[in-house]
Amino acid sequence: MILTPVDRSSLPDLIGGFTAALAGNRLAQMVFNRIAALLPEGELLALSTDAAHHAQALSLCRSFGAAIADINPKDYFTWDGQAVAARMEPSVIIHEIGHYQWAAAHRRTVLDFGLGAGPETGRKAEADAVQSVFGVAADIEEGLASLQGILWEAELGQPALPAFLEQNWLEGGISLHNVRHFGKMVELMAAHGMIDAEGRPTRALRRQDDEAFFASWRHR
Repeated sequence: MILTPVDRSSLPDLIGGFTAALAGNRLAQMVFNRIAALLPEGELLALSTDAAHHAQALSLCRSFGAAIADINPKDYFTWDGQAVAARMEPSVIIHEIGHYQWAAAHRRTVLDFGLGAGPETGRKAEADAVQSVFGVAADIEEGLASLQGILWEAELGQPALPAFLEQNWLEGGISLHNVRHFGKMVELMAAHGMIDAEGRPTRALRRQDDEAFFASWRHR
């Protein structure tokens, strides 16, 4: 959920300022440029509900071997270990592919990837009962999955900026902390082969187990 709503009139300054703040980090700039390249039509900067985008999202899931559950996650799980709930916005469905790529192998078959119940999951107690990643580690993985999904939206030709805003990547504006955090996340994505040299998402899956992965993060 977005913390500070953004109106369309403020976008040029936000986009220009963030791009300028990333000067010196060419890959991070390319990633952000991909995300900001296409805006939704109309005044609202809302997540797409377009049927064609929804079909694209389901197709992307299937291409990774994920099944589709024709169900509302409020009555179920966002990810049940094999299938993604289909009755969600395209952006949210694509976000689950980001989680699929960034979860340790043993958690790809766990309810909501072992991160605890997602915001859309209705059967929260069951998802929380199998949570195995907590605190800062969970936040790191959530951020990486977020950017991965947003880049897939851009790759599919869907407006990616609403999800970028919705997931609060610009909440810190051009502050040094926010810019460094974004750059660090992009650096980690590249190091794990999740994006290519042009900032496009790849089909890689995380190989490191949780202990090795989060230990490497702490030493960056």
